[in-house]
Amino acid sequence: MRVVGGKWGGRALRAPRGTSVRPTSDKVREAIFGILGERVEGATVLDLFAGTGAMAIEALSRGAAGAVLVEPSAIAFAALKSNLASLGATGPTCVPADYRKALRRLAAGGMRFTLVFLDPPYGKGLVGRSAAEIERCGVLAAGALVVAERAARDPDETFPPGWSTIADRRYGDTRVTLCEVPRPGGTAAPGRTAKEAG
Repeated sequence: MRVVGGKWGGRALRAPRGTSVRPTSDKVREAIFGILGERVEGATVLDLFAGTGAMAIEALSRGAAGAVLVEPSAIAFAALKSNLASLGATGPTCVPADYRKALRRLAAGGMRFTLVFLDPPYGKGLVGRSAAEIERCGVLAAGALVVAERAARDPDETFPPGWSTIADRRYGDTRVTLCEVPRPGGTAAPGRTAKEAG
C-alpha cells in the first residue's frame, strides 16, 4: 500500500496484519481522488473510520489544509500514527475513540469539515447511521463533500435530507458514493438512497 499522488506520492504506508483492518486499495483511492479533483486543495478533512489513515493522508498529500483521524482500534490507531510519523506529518489530529463520541467532542469544539471520509466496517449499516450522526452533530461546513465507501453487495442506505448524491461508482467489491451537503439557500430534498439518485 502506498500514497498514490501529491507530495508524498509513492511513499509506502503500513497496514496491520489480519482482517480487522481493510484499507482502501490504491486503485480505489486513485479513483476517488480523481473524482474529487481540485476540491481537495485547502479542504478540512474528517476521516471518521480512519483505519491506517490512508484516505486522510492521501488528501493531505494533495493539498488538504488539515485533518482529524478517528479510529477506535488500538492496532489500527498505532498503524495510522506510524504512517503519519514516517511522512513527517505533524499537523493532523488523531482521536482514539468511537465515532459517536468523537463527533460529539468535535462538535463541542466548534469544528467544521469540508471533506469527510466514511469507510466503516462493511455489512453493518454504519454508513447511514454515521452520516445521520454527522448531520445531527453539525460538524459539516456548507457545501461539504462526504465520500462513503461500503461493499458493493451491501443494501442501499439513506443519506440525510438535502444531501445530493453526485457520484455513485463500483470498483470490484467496493461501492463509493459521493454526496454534497447543501449550501446556504439550497433547497432540501427528501433523503434518498444512492440507487434512487442514479
